[in-house]
Amino acid sequence: MPVLLHLDSSPMREASISRRLTREFARVWREANPRGHVIYRDVTTIDIPVIDAEWVEANYTPRESRTPEQQRILALSTEFAQELLDADEYVLGVPLHNWGPSSSFKLWSDQIMNFGKTVQITPSGLKGTLKGKLLTIVIAAGRRYGHGFEDPSKNHLEPWLRTFFGNLGIDDMRIILVDGTAAIKRGKIDMASFLAQHIQSVRSLFVVREATT
Repeated sequence: MPVLLHLDSSPMREASISRRLTREFARVWREANPRGHVIYRDVTTIDIPVIDAEWVEANYTPRESRTPEQQRILALSTEFAQELLDADEYVLGVPLHNWGPSSSFKLWSDQIMNFGKTVQITPSGLKGTLKGKLLTIVIAAGRRYGHGFEDPSKNHLEPWLRTFFGNLGIDDMRIILVDGTAAIKRGKIDMASFLAQHIQSVRSLFVVREATT
């Protein structure tokens, strides 16, 4: 049974562009995988603690040597990491905030760097364990960051995401950049018209997949 991890991290709730598109992705995924299961996470509704010295020490302690207290400290991290291991595919909604990831997403990403689960410590260094997983990320941004516009060099989120998940072992990664969302707030375009082309981009991912399988 295929499993999809569907994660949202925008604080804008129903006004969020990324949420609408990840929802559409999950809907089409369910149609394509009627026997599949979806794990849903809204990280803005979870009290995710910041990483501190005790967390770092617990994470570096080999799993078999961790004390009950260290296991408690890593409980949420372990839960998040297990969801990544259980899923075959991920769709993540990530708004671009201040040229990087939203605060909730950053907290989640720190927690999933779990030694012994998503990362193994080897003699040659760290090795990610998520190879073979398929990742789709929807980035929503107020300004225009695509090629041909003035701000592409300020989009630090996309290279960061590729570096981060690449180090977790993921080499099959698709990023949908949905930029220029500020035009909706300024009344230059209505929500439905803005979303139409991006919804089509999401749906086309499954058309391409069917054609190659």
